[in-house]
Amino acid sequence: MRDAELAQAVRLREEGEPEQARLLLIDLARRHPDDAEVAYQTAWVHDLLGLETEAVPYYETALAEAGLSAAHRLGAYTGYGSTLRGLGRYEQALEVFRRGLEEFPGDGALRTFMAMALHNTGRSGEAVSTLLKVVAESDKAGGYRRAIEYYADNLDEIFS
Repeated sequence: MRDAELAQAVRLREEGEPEQARLLLIDLARRHPDDAEVAYQTAWVHDLLGLETEAVPYYETALAEAGLSAAHRLGAYTGYGSTLRGLGRYEQALEVFRRGLEEFPGDGALRTFMAMALHNTGRSGEAVSTLLKVVAESDKAGGYRRAIEYYADNLDEIFS
């Protein structure tokens, strides 16, 4: 029953019926309060609907309980941190991104969202450095990878 209802809720969200999905997921979460997957999907649909504050406890449950696939766990860290950042809870967002990076070292999306939170806390130099490293490691650096990597750690260097 739980699996079928969860699949139905995900299908509703994917087919553009997020409010119906939300109602089904809230009921599922009430009946399965320690189910990480149900919590993750419930957080996701709340974020989709712009209900970020309501998403927070579901993200917390999703990350506290066992049972999420690696992809969904990564999505939960990214979504939760981004939600906290959007709510102005920058230091908490940074902590979530750091925890996520402990499990998923080097993930470009986590690092990019973390850079936004770093900027929000006034650490723009660290934010730019983080973004430069993400770019250098991507296929977008072209023949400038080494230079971008260098400047990521030496942003304020002046040639004499």
